[in-house]
Amino acid sequence: MPKLYFNSNTRYADLPLHYGKVPPWLAQRMTLLGGAIIESIVLEYGKSAVLSRLSDPFWFQAFGCALGMDWHSSGITTSVMGSLKVAVNPKFKELGIYICGGKGKHSRKTPDELLLLAERTGLNGTELVRSSKLSAKVDNTAIQDGFQLYLHSFIVTDEGEWAVVQQGMNDATGMARRYHWHSEKVNSFVEAPHTFIYGQNQGPILNLVDTEAVSAKTGILDIIKERPSLILPEIQKIVMPRHHEVRASNVNLKRLGAVLALAHESDLNNFESLLLLEGVGPRTIQSLALVSEVIHGTPSRFSDPARFSFAYGGKDGHPFPVPTKVYDETINILRTSVEKAKLGDSDKQQAIKNLTIAAQQMEKGFEPDANAFNRVIAKERAESYKHGGRTVFGKAKPPKDDGQLNLF
Repeated sequence: MPKLYFNSNTRYADLPLHYGKVPPWLAQRMTLLGGAIIESIVLEYGKSAVLSRLSDPFWFQAFGCALGMDWHSSGITTSVMGSLKVAVNPKFKELGIYICGGKGKHSRKTPDELLLLAERTGLNGTELVRSSKLSAKVDNTAIQDGFQLYLHSFIVTDEGEWAVVQQGMNDATGMARRYHWHSEKVNSFVEAPHTFIYGQNQGPILNLVDTEAVSAKTGILDIIKERPSLILPEIQKIVMPRHHEVRASNVNLKRLGAVLALAHESDLNNFESLLLLEGVGPRTIQSLALVSEVIHGTPSRFSDPARFSFAYGGKDGHPFPVPTKVYDETINILRTSVEKAKLGDSDKQQAIKNLTIAAQQMEKGFEPDANAFNRVIAKERAESYKHGGRTVFGKAKPPKDDGQLNLF
């Protein structure tokens, strides 16, 4: 039996294991904002685009950061999928997307949930259950990499397209590995089925679904008849460090600097497409610009997920406390834009989309001051109390020194 490494075509990242719970004040907001973002994507790009994004680990990490979770921890997976299940499932008839499974005991309910959904919709429940079980079996058994699955989320559309986000833990190393599947990319459950695998190479592992393991599989299971036609994407490594603070090396300073400059140093009158956002404060524009990129950005824009933690900080206080007032204002703006778009008035939704365009325009020729990064974080923390800043440790308090700090 050969010992195989993950091949060089696999994307991976470290996710330090963090234990604990998401406080109610953040969980409720994650559900509202996460649901509004998913609705916006469905309205603009369709439900298949939601599954495509969820199966991209870079987008998924950026999405979790933009919702105010700890920017680098394993908790992003459980909290994001839990919030989306609460937000999306009640709107299944409208959105055409349903989420089954979850963490621990909830993962074991996936087959029953899929069969009930099949009864309501006429989907092939038996086939969906088979896909759910096989994806879990592959990641827990066929790939013996030291990680034990503890979360399995199965996302399915009313047309039968599906995606899987599941995560395993390795107590010995204190790390987690997240696996992403998308039915559109799966030609075989036994040959290179993943869209991506999140996790740092831990050394020799047994990977029976690696494309180089054909001879080993033939000797074990006489079921390998087709040749693989799926070529995994080029290698992209995202290593999530163990340190809690967000450092300048974790973000693209040019992209972040352009967003901050757009929000805090520009007159929105200079951008006609953003006039509908007049009256919205600079701090909310900063968050909206990053949320807009989560909705409308192309895959290449998510190579530095930590940057999106500058939308709403993190519950652990890194890079700064969660500004609940800004969070709530953004939720209201985004939900209003979605409701208006449903009625045929898409102007506000277009204005939010144009934030992404405006920020990218500002990037051209923009030269950030690398030394300003820590000043930006210091300013956010100093002014956090004004925006209803909160962490798991309590509410932000006014600083003793309220001196002014400059941005990029």
